Order: sequence, then structure tokens, then C-alpha cells
Amino acid sequence: MDLRTRYLGLELKNPVVASASPLSRTLDNMKRLEDAGAAAIVMYSLFEEQIAHEAEELDHYLRYGTESFAEALSYFPETAEYNLGPGSYVDLLAKAKKSLGIPVIGSLNGISVGGWVNYAKQLQAAGADAIELNVYYIPTDPLLSSADVEGRYLEVLHAVKKAVTLPVAVKLSPFFSSMANMANRLVDAGADGLVMFNRFYQPDINLEQLEVVPEVNLSDSTEARLPMRWIAILHGRVKASLAATSGIHTAADVLKVVMAGADVAMMCSALLKHGPDHVRQVLTDMREWMLEHEYVSIQQMKGSMSQRSVTDPSAFERANYMKALNRYQLLV
Repeated sequence: MDLRTRYLGLELKNPVVASASPLSRTLDNMKRLEDAGAAAIVMYSLFEEQIAHEAEELDHYLRYGTESFAEALSYFPETAEYNLGPGSYVDLLAKAKKSLGIPVIGSLNGISVGGWVNYAKQLQAAGADAIELNVYYIPTDPLLSSADVEGRYLEVLHAVKKAVTLPVAVKLSPFFSSMANMANRLVDAGADGLVMFNRFYQPDINLEQLEVVPEVNLSDSTEARLPMRWIAILHGRVKASLAATSGIHTAADVLKVVMAGADVAMMCSALLKHGPDHVRQVLTDMREWMLEHEYVSIQQMKGSMSQRSVTDPSAFERANYMKALNRYQLLV
């Protein structure tokens, strides 16, 4: 059974990749992921706040307008709470590259160019096989236009691509007004891969303390439908690797996104729930399904259920909305 695939120009033994998560904070956990069969590891994100918290540009983006509402200042944690610095991150990446036999991808998370260029160079020098840009940005300023938001992504990508020779993937939000157009613009600007999609963690309100508190809810398999749909639409239309993330928990999830056109499926919540050994079970289940359905390779199925390949392409468009509602009405 040939599970090999290519992502960002890298030859991978299978399409299951460990996404950025706390599991990659230790070398032991990364070794466990490799032993379980993970084809590559995206290290936990190096946050811009950790490496350039002194930058006035970042302070402007995060705190613009908050002087009008004193309560707003409590939304932001003190830098000292999470300022680990880049040194330990770069050292861990270098150790991982010496100890592991699978690709290790560095992850940068931020909203401005800031120190990204400098630290992208450090990740490359430490031996990273690729870099994932996680532009985690929520535009709350009503005066900020959609063009400004899109420009932010392109600006960061341009700066990093000029600084390194590594493949660069961009982890996207699904909330662009024209997702397909933005994907094409990023690829035209040099993105070697698109990771779909970033999960935005929503804060909660503590009714007793009357405080806004961070809240992390792990995903479930239903959330894989959003990246699956857009990957199916973009497959064969953009000249870049496509990665599905959010809601990838089971072998069925991996097989579905690969059929939609994904080169890899990235796991995070499933590994946090079940541990690194979960990868082994997913790969076993994938092989059993492929054997039963007479597939001999991942390449054989890749893109077979993309919009360009299915008999009813409208299933991925507005027509599916009407069909789904009509079907539900018939059931009730």
C-alpha cells in the first residue's frame, strides 16, 4: 500500500502530519509522533509577541483604540506570561532535526512584518524543512478595509519569501470575501502551500468574575467539512500544495480531504485528545479501507472527489445549499 505524498516539495511517507500544537514543545513527544507514523511535524507556533513585543508596530495593532475603554486593556495578557523568547524555540528545532528522520516545519504566528524576517532566517539556519506562516489576525477596526487586511497577508509573505529559500506555506482564515481569489493572490505572491484553515479561538465571559476569559474547545470531525469544501474547489486551480487542518480526527477524515485534493491532512485536536499513538491507528484504518476498496496508493485517490472531478460540481456551490434544505424538509 503506497501512502506516499508530496507537500511543499517534500517527499512524505504518508499524508498524516502533526499540526502545530503543545505536543511539539518537547523532543520526546516529537519522537513519539514519528514512531507512531507521523510523516512530518509542524512545530508549535513562535508568536510574534514573544520575539518582537517591543516593536511599536505590534503595540499599535493590538491596542489601537483601547485607551477609550479601560476594560479593553484587560483582554491582553502581560507579555511576561508567555514571553519565552526565540532562542529555546530555535534550539529545539535544531535538536529535532538531528534526532528525527521526518521533516520538521517551523511555525511563525503574528500580524505584522516585525521581526518575522530575522527569525525566519534563524529557522532556516536551524535546519527547518519549511516555514508555516500563521497570520492570526482578527480585523476589529471598522476603518480597516478588506483590501488592507488582504494586504497584510501579502506583505508578510513577500517579506519572508525574500528572506529565506525554504518552502513557505500560509495558514489561512476562511473569512475572506473571495476565498478563491485570495488563495490565487497568495500563490502568485510566492506561497508554496496553503493550509486551510486557522481556527479562531473565541473568548468566553465569566459571569461570576465579570471577566473575559480565554477558551479553547477542541475540534470534532464535522469541522473538517469547511477545509474539505474549499480544497475541493481549489484543487487543480492553484499551483501550490494544499493542506487540510481543523477537524481531522479519523482515517475517514484523512481519506475525504485527500479525495477532495489535499496533499496532507494535519492533526491537532485528535492528538491532544488521544496522544501521539493515535496516528498509528489512523494509518492502520486507512490501509484497511484502501485495501477493501481496492486503492493501491494515495495518488490514485487524490483529487478524485474535487469539484473538477465529480459528476455534479454544483454540489460544492450554492446549489448544494438548496439541495440540503430540501432534503432535510423531506426527512421531517
